[in-house]
Amino acid sequence: MLCASRRLVTATPRLVRYASTGSKDHYKVVVVGAGSGGLSVANQIYHRFKAAGTPLNKDDIAILDAAPDHYYQPGWTLVGAGLKPKTDFRRPLESLIPSHLTLIPENVSTFTPSSNSVTTSTGRSVNYDTLVVAAGLQINWDNIQGLSKALADPTSGVSSIYAYETCDKVWEDIEGLRSGNAVFTQPAGVIKCAGAPQKIMWMAWDRFQKTGRADNINVSFYTGMPSMFSVKKYSDALNELRLQRGIDGFFEHNLASVDSGNHKATFKKPDGSTVDVDYTTLHVAPQMGPLKFIKDSPIADSVGWVAVDQETLQHTNPEYKNIFAIGDCSSLPTSKTAAAITAQAPVLTENLYSFVNTGEVSAKARYDGYTSCPLLTAYGELMLAEFTYGGVPKETFGQFVDQSKSRRFFYHLKKDVFPAAYWSYMLKGKWFGSKGFIRPNYS
Repeated sequence: MLCASRRLVTATPRLVRYASTGSKDHYKVVVVGAGSGGLSVANQIYHRFKAAGTPLNKDDIAILDAAPDHYYQPGWTLVGAGLKPKTDFRRPLESLIPSHLTLIPENVSTFTPSSNSVTTSTGRSVNYDTLVVAAGLQINWDNIQGLSKALADPTSGVSSIYAYETCDKVWEDIEGLRSGNAVFTQPAGVIKCAGAPQKIMWMAWDRFQKTGRADNINVSFYTGMPSMFSVKKYSDALNELRLQRGIDGFFEHNLASVDSGNHKATFKKPDGSTVDVDYTTLHVAPQMGPLKFIKDSPIADSVGWVAVDQETLQHTNPEYKNIFAIGDCSSLPTSKTAAAITAQAPVLTENLYSFVNTGEVSAKARYDGYTSCPLLTAYGELMLAEFTYGGVPKETFGQFVDQSKSRRFFYHLKKDVFPAAYWSYMLKGKWFGSKGFIRPNYS
C-alpha cells in the first residue's frame, strides 16, 4: 500500500496531505464534498474518535473535491451590500485541509453502495467503511431564459449574490442606480438561504434612503412563494416591514425569463399566465435543485436528494446504513443554511461514531431541524430567525428579546462574528452554532 503524498502549501507554513493517483484506495471514512458541511463534519469525526481515546490514523479520513477554492457563501450578501470585498470570502481549499485529513482533489461521478465505493470523474475507485455525502446542491442558472447572458453583460442591470463571480456586480448596480425600478426576485421551491433574496433588497432600499435616491426609485419584490418567509412569526414581521417601507410585493410570481436588451422580466403565475415587468435593476435568486450525479444514483430519493432519516442523518435504506448525509444535498426538510450544518454536524458525527463501534446509531443524538436565517433588514439592523422542523421558533435570545424585531447586536453577529467563527472554528470542527464552542453531549 502506497502512502499519500505530501505537497507544500504556499499559503500556510505547513504540509497538506494529498492522495496521489497511486495512493490507497480504501478509507475508514470518505467525505464527498469540501464545503462547509464536508470540512466541518470531517474534522468533528476526527476529534470525536480522538476524544474517545481511539484516534483515527492520519490517512483514515479522505475528502473528495476537485474545487481549487472554498467560499464562505453567506458573506456574498455583505459583498452585494458594499460592506466587504468578495476576496474576504474565498480561500484556497488546500489551505483549509489539516494534516489529519487526506484530500483527494477529484470529484465523485458515481456511487456504488453495494460495494461501498465511489468512482471519481477520472475513473478512480475509492472504497469506504462509512460514507458522508456533503456535496451541496446545483444552481440552475439556465432554467431562467436569458439569465446567464444577462449576468455576463455588465450593462444589463442584472445581478445575483448567489455566485462569487456576480456578487460584486450587485453592489455596482445598487450604487449606480439613480432612478427607475429596482426589482428583486425569489423562485418557488428549495434554495439555499431562502432569506437571502430579500436581505439584499432590504439593504438596497436602505442604501437608496441614506443616499437621497429613494423618491426616484421604486423597489418591488417578486417571489414564487406565497408569503415573505416560511415561518409565520418572521413572515408577519417582514410583511409588516415591507408595507411600512412602501415596497410592492407580488407573491406566487416565478421569474421565467429575462430580456436584458429591453430590460424586461417575465414572471409566471400559478394559473399559467405571465406578467411582463420593466426593470432598471434586477436582482435574481436562481432556481436550484439536486446535483445530477446524486439524482441519478441509488442513494437518492424520488426528488434527487440523498435520502436520510431526518433525525439521525443516516440513510433510510437499511442496506446503506453506513451512509450519512449533511447539508444542502440531503433530504432533510429544513432550510438549507450554514447554521443548519452547525446543528447537523455533531448529530451526524455522534451517530457515525456509534455506528462504527456498535453497528447502530446513538440512542440520543437527534437533529430537530434547527436552522437559522440572519435577515439583514438595513445597515445596522438584522432580524435573527431561528427555527426547527415545522417552522417552530427556537431562539437563542428569545427569553431576553423578541427576535422578530431587528437589532444592531444581531447585525454585528452576521457582519463580524459569524465570518470569523466560520474560518477560525466551524471549518475546523470546533464551532457548534448556537452552542458556541460547546459540543453537544449525547451521553
